[in-house]
Amino acid sequence: MSVRVVIGAQWGDEGKGKIVDLLSDKADFIVRYQGGANAGHTLKFDDKTFVLHLIPSGIFNGSGHCVIGNGVVIDPIALVKEIKDVQEMGFSLEGRFFISQTAHVILPYHKLLDQLKEKRRGGDAIGTTGRGIGPAYVSKVSRVGIRMVDLLDKEVLKKKIEQNIRDINFALENLYQEPKLSVDDLMNELDDSINILSPYICNTTNLLHEGLESNKSILLEGAQGCLLDVDHGTYPYVTSSSPTSGGACTGSGVPPTALTHVMGITKAYCTRVGNGPFPTELLGETGEELRKKGHEFGATTGRPRRCGWLDLVALKYACRINGINELTLTKMDVMDGFDEIKVCTGYKINGGEETKVFPLCLDEIENVEPVYTSMPGWDKDISGMTKWDELPDAAKSYIDYVENYLGVKFTIISTGPKRTETIVR
Repeated sequence: MSVRVVIGAQWGDEGKGKIVDLLSDKADFIVRYQGGANAGHTLKFDDKTFVLHLIPSGIFNGSGHCVIGNGVVIDPIALVKEIKDVQEMGFSLEGRFFISQTAHVILPYHKLLDQLKEKRRGGDAIGTTGRGIGPAYVSKVSRVGIRMVDLLDKEVLKKKIEQNIRDINFALENLYQEPKLSVDDLMNELDDSINILSPYICNTTNLLHEGLESNKSILLEGAQGCLLDVDHGTYPYVTSSSPTSGGACTGSGVPPTALTHVMGITKAYCTRVGNGPFPTELLGETGEELRKKGHEFGATTGRPRRCGWLDLVALKYACRINGINELTLTKMDVMDGFDEIKVCTGYKINGGEETKVFPLCLDEIENVEPVYTSMPGWDKDISGMTKWDELPDAAKSYIDYVENYLGVKFTIISTGPKRTETIVR
């Protein structure tokens, strides 16, 4: 039995979709365990490019069961569109796709509140995608959330929406000066989605436990990255869920004792979307070069990503809080052509002494001065390489240095966006 968690070890956008797709041909279950349609996992195979937002990234490779776990918040309308897009590509979901009955639902009022709150924050905006993720999780922890199982009984659903919408309409009318929402309009908007999604809704926790008892292999897929974790990230500039390995257990129902591998995905450099601290951010020509070479624009929003050198202090922190015991390095080919490559190996906070401890206080992390170690670059084009021995010596030295700092080995090195452009060690 193998139960592997695949998590982003930075601020998201590390290329988790490609790696989950790559590993899925040997997995019996592929489970998305948190987040919502604010995540975009880009897959490239057979000269096709596809961006998944909710359906697990294993749907295109192998025959494993793809599960949306209880920790995900689901926009029914967005999910139906994604299902249709997958089917139009010639891939069947019948008997392969399952939705947790206890996953919470994103309703139109969640998206509206998300956008209005961000607008109201002005210059202090978090930088959300406006897709209702945060407000849906607020409903969940406030114990007024609507779950996927509620979609199976329209009378129950309508009653719950009626209860919730009283307070929401009061806020819309009196705080935001926006028109009130209609319960009937919301029900009508959901009607088609309910009919399409109902056959997929089931007790996925029991499904996974039966798989564990039958010695099946499970791949747990996270969204975003652990530095955006609501508990362990750069709060408040974080997502509203737990992308960490701990979140994989609560978001799927798989017990911690079942985990055998925790794989962290990191780029050969760093990126971040939205607001929040970013110690190694490069605002000049080098940052722009990384952005252009790496095509660093959000798969969901299209927003340009902020770019910087690889931050080993932050990455070491990610390895510790997740128990990472294997790493994957992506976007290695983007580093081609740099005469000099830097990695951050320490911080000076508010002009103080150097530390290798990742700070959790916002004021401290916002006032970090990175301490860099410089390494020689390489001129050779490594894109598409599939063997370790093909890499130039400088690229091998770069990888060795990072491994020694972290104390964790890279088992996979990505040399391009396609499934085939990969070195497996």
